[in-house]
Amino acid sequence: MTELQQEEENLFPIAILIDELKNDDVSTRLASFKKLSTIALALEPKRTREEFIPFLTESIYDEDEILCELADQLSKFVPLVGGTEHVSCLLPPLEGLASTEETVVRQKAVDTLRFLAGSFSDKDLEAHFIPMIERLATADWFTSRISACGLYSAVYKRASANTQVELRNQFRQLCADDTPMVRRSAAINLGEMAVCLDLETLRSEFLPVLATIIQKDDQDSVRLLAINACVAFAEALPTEDAQKSLMPLVREAAQDKSWRVRYQLADRLTDLQSAVGPMVTNEFLVDVYQTLLKDAEGEVRAAAAGKLKVFATALSPPDSRESIIMKTLLPIIREMVTEQNMQVKTALAGVIMALAPLLGKEHTTEHLLPMFLIQLKDENPDVRLNIISNLECVNQVMGITQLSQSLLPAIVELAEDVKWRVRLAIIEYMPLLASQLGIQCFNEQLTNLSLNWLVDHVYAVREAAVANLRNLMDKFGIEWATTQIVPKLVQLASDSNYLHRMICLAALRELGEAEICHPDMLPNSLLPTITNLSSDAVPNVRFKVAQVLGKLAPFLDAESMQKSLKPTLEKLGTDSDADVIFYAKEAYESLSQAAR
Repeated sequence: MTELQQEEENLFPIAILIDELKNDDVSTRLASFKKLSTIALALEPKRTREEFIPFLTESIYDEDEILCELADQLSKFVPLVGGTEHVSCLLPPLEGLASTEETVVRQKAVDTLRFLAGSFSDKDLEAHFIPMIERLATADWFTSRISACGLYSAVYKRASANTQVELRNQFRQLCADDTPMVRRSAAINLGEMAVCLDLETLRSEFLPVLATIIQKDDQDSVRLLAINACVAFAEALPTEDAQKSLMPLVREAAQDKSWRVRYQLADRLTDLQSAVGPMVTNEFLVDVYQTLLKDAEGEVRAAAAGKLKVFATALSPPDSRESIIMKTLLPIIREMVTEQNMQVKTALAGVIMALAPLLGKEHTTEHLLPMFLIQLKDENPDVRLNIISNLECVNQVMGITQLSQSLLPAIVELAEDVKWRVRLAIIEYMPLLASQLGIQCFNEQLTNLSLNWLVDHVYAVREAAVANLRNLMDKFGIEWATTQIVPKLVQLASDSNYLHRMICLAALRELGEAEICHPDMLPNSLLPTITNLSSDAVPNVRFKVAQVLGKLAPFLDAESMQKSLKPTLEKLGTDSDADVIFYAKEAYESLSQAAR
């Protein structure tokens, strides 16, 4: 075989892959596009540059999924085209992809271009990459201009002084483009561009751009994106400039006619706070925060309320923090606790207790505690959950004794509410309360309550109470369950109400199946009570015994199975009730499986 024939034979599989790039079936084409690196490797750098890249450039009119894959694959092509000195050959297909209509494809192309920019030498950057940005920025079709906005920050610092002037002018023009989608893209990238600029340029050229967007742009979708740029500007500007030039814009944004802009400001306010520092925060942002907390739109108030913990904690100096919270924030918060908007109340409940360590015991008892009690009784379960989830914050300040005297009575009251759904909701919080209160306080206040739910007149509550006991045992351990829970279950096994005896069996099964259940606990403490109920007068109780024994069989040792479990099931297998016999036989099958 000649050398030429050998080469043709080696390239035959590659030829098949290239043909599949043009296959009518989308999935076949996609699979082949995923192997572009393999094809390029086989073709070697010269043919990849001269033949394969032009071929790929002509392929940019395909399905979006395939074009995304193409953009991603091209990011790996630098070594495949011969290294960084030839990286500019990758620009034509990526420029085409950056001009397509599909947003996902354009963004992927921009990401790849930003990645490849680092592979260009300064000379090639000026000769090839930056002219491409200019072509995109001045193209007739707006999609190209959208993509251009994301490329300036990737090259600006490496450009020559004259080129930097041109790049800044182009970017400012894009910020004022006639098409809102282009202005949105410019606003998204304004913050990154600001980081690249020297201080004087930022002040003289780009602060006016930011001001124009916030004050004059007629699209709220553009104005809200400028809020993110405000954070970048705040980080780059000295305190004096932030006070003089940036904070007035932030105040205007807090009064913007669009709630979406105000929402975005509320969402980024703590980032702004971190960027500008305590002096500007105390002078300007506290007032802005008050405005947002009192906003007419519920979504804005909820977003602002959710930032309370971070905002209040970051107030400085600490000796003035308490005064700011008490005088400016607490009056507004007090009103928000009782407002009708559930989203606001839920957000506030998740953070309000974090104020306790900041205000101290006296203010917490006098001002915060009444609000906690209101929220604990709120009809929305998420509000109650958020309060209970953060009891630890109050516990650190008030101590467990005062906490049990003030908040726990409200919890107990809810636990005995006439509405069964309220009782059910409180049961779900018990494990959380257990971890917050500790074993001693829980035993004094809530253990009996947890046991009383076992005899609730609503089945859903009884069922939840059973699951709760297992969760509590997981937290407090075997010894606690043996002394606090098992005696109550033994007593419940002789209750006159057969429903209570059945829930007793369900609870015994839950405890027996628990991972932390001690090997001695099941046969010695739980099993005797279960087997005693096999003689119950009610058939439902007896077949429940059979079901429970079948479930617990895998957890029992051989001696317990022979002496206790098997005889009980044999007796139930000859019961007068057909259902009892059925479940007894089913349990016997469980024994056989356990033996195997």
